[in-house]
Amino acid sequence: MGNHVNRVALIGTGMVGSSYAFAMLNHGVAEELVLIDINKEKSEGDAMDLNHGLPFAPSPTKIWYGQYEDCKSAEIVVICAGANQKPGETRLDLLEKNVSIFKSIVTDVMKSGFDGIILVATNPVDILTYATWKFSGLPKERVIGSGTILDSARFRFLLGDYFSIDTRNVHAYIIGEHGDTELPVWSHANIGGRTVSEWLDSSSGKTQKDLDEIFVNVRDAAYHIIERKGATYYGIAMGLLRVTKAILQNENSILTISACLDGEYGHSDVYIGVPAVINRSGIHKIVELDLNQEEQEKFSHSVQVLKETMQPVMK
Repeated sequence: MGNHVNRVALIGTGMVGSSYAFAMLNHGVAEELVLIDINKEKSEGDAMDLNHGLPFAPSPTKIWYGQYEDCKSAEIVVICAGANQKPGETRLDLLEKNVSIFKSIVTDVMKSGFDGIILVATNPVDILTYATWKFSGLPKERVIGSGTILDSARFRFLLGDYFSIDTRNVHAYIIGEHGDTELPVWSHANIGGRTVSEWLDSSSGKTQKDLDEIFVNVRDAAYHIIERKGATYYGIAMGLLRVTKAILQNENSILTISACLDGEYGHSDVYIGVPAVINRSGIHKIVELDLNQEEQEKFSHSVQVLKETMQPVMK
């Protein structure tokens, strides 16, 4: 991988892709950002619009509408392309449509001679990340899904809101499928070094029932947002930016992304949301939390659902 300049190639400039590009420009994370989309006019327009914001940006970024050949010298390819989730549709309903779209995208990316890291955001993200890994032939450490990064952020936000504590001081994970079978890791959730149960005990009027409701709101957040405005894009764009930064700046940050398990948590050959150390080489290491029995059972159920759903399309 060439380290001369940090180039990120974004494939798909719909709501999520263009929000990510905007976040990238505002944070000055990469020196180059190339936009690739089947809708040439939309991407060209995005590139022009973003370039007009450069005088106000923290650092110069070269932004242009490009082609798959431009992936060759990219450090990271971020895939936000694909069919969107419609109201009433689950993330898994999207599967068949998106696997075939991904096959052609990943084939074109790899044809360019690309040898970096692929970050996948399209839903159902765990299965599409697995498909990307298979189609690309890249090592599993270099294919990353956005996983439960947004779910964990929603969880931290709502817990912080509930206890009136800054969300950045809340340490709590959602793991499993980015979808209906995900689960909260209550056994490791803490705020400022105290467990969430300790906070409950010392706060009057706060109950475990409220906490269970917080998780349901986290799990179903996308449905509520889609109902109101048609799609979710700001939160996930910020999450993708966070992963990009962790890679390019070699941070060794722990983020709940979709990673390929190889014996961790007792499972293998599945991409699923777990905390992992992210750096310049991609997924440096999966962090294996000591789950209690109920959490382990729910996590295994999540793995099972993903594997069964994936089977017919990944033959």
